[in-house]
Order: sequence, then C-alpha cells, then structure tokens
Amino acid sequence: MKDILTLATDVVHSRRMILKLAKNDFRKKFAGSYFGFIWAFVQPVITVLVYWFVFEVGFRSSDTSLPVPFLLYLVAGIVPWFFFQDGWNGGTNSLIDYDYLVKKVVFNISVLPIVKMVSALFVHLFFVVFIIVLYCFYGHYPTIYYLQLIYYSFGLCVLTLGLVYMTSAAAVFVRDLTQVINIILQVGVWMTPIMWVAEERLVNYPLLAKVLKLNPVYYAVAGYRDAFIYHNWFWQRPLWTLYFWCVTILILVVGLWFFRKMRALFADVL
Repeated sequence: MKDILTLATDVVHSRRMILKLAKNDFRKKFAGSYFGFIWAFVQPVITVLVYWFVFEVGFRSSDTSLPVPFLLYLVAGIVPWFFFQDGWNGGTNSLIDYDYLVKKVVFNISVLPIVKMVSALFVHLFFVVFIIVLYCFYGHYPTIYYLQLIYYSFGLCVLTLGLVYMTSAAAVFVRDLTQVINIILQVGVWMTPIMWVAEERLVNYPLLAKVLKLNPVYYAVAGYRDAFIYHNWFWQRPLWTLYFWCVTILILVVGLWFFRKMRALFADVL
C-alpha cells in the first residue's frame, strides 16, 4: 500500500509533465502521416463496422432479446475493451519507448506507464462521446446512469495500470512479452465477452458463466452496458463489485512491487 501512496504522490507532483508527455506521445504515433491523429479514431470505427456487418448481416446472429439494436450493444462493450487493449499494449512498451528518459538518473520513471495510459484515455474519451451521439441517433438519450461511466473508466484505468507496471518491467528483459500480450488480447475479446450475450447464450451453463465473470475486464464491460442499456447501478451487484476491486488492487500492488524491485536494472539493460 505504501507503493500505491507513493505513486499517487508522484502523479500529483508530475501531473503537468505527464499531460505534456501524453500529448506528445499521442502525436508521435501518427507523425508523418497525412491525416495525423485522425487514424487513431478511424481504425476502431472500421473495426466496429466490420464486426457489426459480420454478426448482424453475415451470420444474422443478432439476439432479438436485446433491448437495443445489436450495433448499440456491440459498441457499448467494445469501446472499454479498446481502451484496455490500447492501454495495456502501449503501457507495456513504455520503458522501451522512453529508454532515453529511463537512463536519466534524475527522472522519475514510475510515471512513464501513466503517460501511455493518459494517451490512450484521449481516444477513449472521444469514443465515449461517439457512443452517446450514436445512442441519441437511435433515440436513446442520456440518463443519470451515464454518470457510472466515470466510475467504470476509473476502475479500468486502475486495473490496466496494475498490469502495465508488471508487463512494462518484464518487457525490458523479455521483448517477446508484447507478442504474448497480443495473443492474450485476441483471445480475451471473445472470452470477455464482447461479441455475444453471455447471459443468454450461457443460461444452460451456469458454471461457465461464473468462470467468465472472474475476468475483471468483464465487470467493466458489463458496467458500460448497464450504464447505456440496462440502467443498473454498480452497487446492485455488491459481491461482483467487491471481487473486482479486490483483484484490481491486488494486481496493482503486485505490479508496483515488481516494478520497484526491477527498476534498478532498467538503465543497464536498455
């Protein structure tokens, strides 16, 4: 817990530098391209449209029990997944991408994973607005339940940050870790689940449904859908909420501990 308090203090003291580095990181991803940062939004939108076409038009597997069109159900789940995916992928390479800062003795390298997280948050905020506009287009206007998006986004940030501190420290020594994470994310998007309705498909498999809920990202995805579609509050699922935060805090504590243990070796390896 001391590591968590130290991290919170570092974030407060370095907040301006973190924001500046995050802006530069966001611009650097698309430096030299003609459309620049627009590509950060185009690719996820195309991905959503492809999934919608495959499941709604190609397979015609839209679930008629859904209270909203399948497209709305899909985007409400896939947008938090995009954030988790970008945050974990980008954060894992944070020390490698900023190796010139890691080698500086006076620089506090513990804020580098947060820089990548804030950079991913820029895109995420755009897509949250995009979802709201899309729902309004279909006649589903904002409600008070939308306030939960702040809570679920924060929880997803903390969870992703805990993973990033572990994997960014490990990636310095094992560069293949990035490829392993990509495989995990490819499988995870189906097991979370994003593309299908677990409550309907697994009604005859209660044990499998409980196993899927052990994935903490599922909690955030379900939370976004509760805010946009089902209009449930997070405290209506107290045990699941308690489980999520216990797992998330444990991951963050272990991640910070591992990062602190390894940080003395980063500059030599890089």
